[in-house]
Order: sequence, then C-alpha cells, then structure tokens
Amino acid sequence: MLRSCYPVLATADVPAARAFWTGPMGFEVVFDTDWYVSLRRGRFELAVLDRDHPTIPAAYRGRSAAGTLVNLEVDDVDAEWDRLVVRGGLEALLPVRDEDFGQRHFVVAGPDGVLVDVITEIVPSAEFADAFTESPAP
Repeated sequence: MLRSCYPVLATADVPAARAFWTGPMGFEVVFDTDWYVSLRRGRFELAVLDRDHPTIPAAYRGRSAAGTLVNLEVDDVDAEWDRLVVRGGLEALLPVRDEDFGQRHFVVAGPDGVLVDVITEIVPSAEFADAFTESPAP
C-alpha cells in the first residue's frame, strides 16, 4: 500500500532552498538537518536534499534539480501573482496568463533551476475539453 509520494529536490544550497520553500511558498518544516529538510503545506509535501549526500548513488551526486517544474495549484492565482511577484519580488519567468488547456498560471524561478508553476484551473477551450478524464474546472 502506497502511503506517500512527494518530490525530493537535490540542491547545492540546503539553507537557501529551505528559505525559499518556507518563505514565499509557505511550506512548514517537518524535519530539518543540514543536509535534508522535509516540508509540508497542508497535506502536500516536498523535501530538499544536499546534492552531494552519500544517500544519493555516487554516479548521481553533484546534480541539482534543474529542469524540474513544481506545480502549486491555488484558489486565486491573481492574488498569488500579487503576493509573490508584485509585492514579493520573485522573478516571473512567465507572466500570469490564461491557457486554452484550462489553466490560468504564471511561472517563477526557484532555487537550483527549479521552476514553480502557480496555477488556478479555468474552463478549457472546446479543443481541450475532451482531453479531460474527469470534469474540468467549472
């Protein structure tokens, strides 16, 4: 039986990653060492791990989580845009916009080349409506 599933992001700078995820992203620390931090926001979890830690197979050490995209689905993407980008000063890599596939979203830069896609579901265009296996957003 699967009990949990969450990303662990390899990082060159555990304190900086902890500060990003607990600061503007609003996660709380559940477990904290100098090489690993487990984080939770409501029922959602993620962790950061020193990319050189010996629990990582030797051939994969030294690699950061660059290229990873973490989606955070929120109730009000425009309020988050204001909080994180306008007032919070985070770098927006993609401005807030509507997508035909059923999202209003924006993307900010996280540590180690991780991208954070902040999303609110919207009604998809007719072109994408049939692609959903469950009813899309109202």
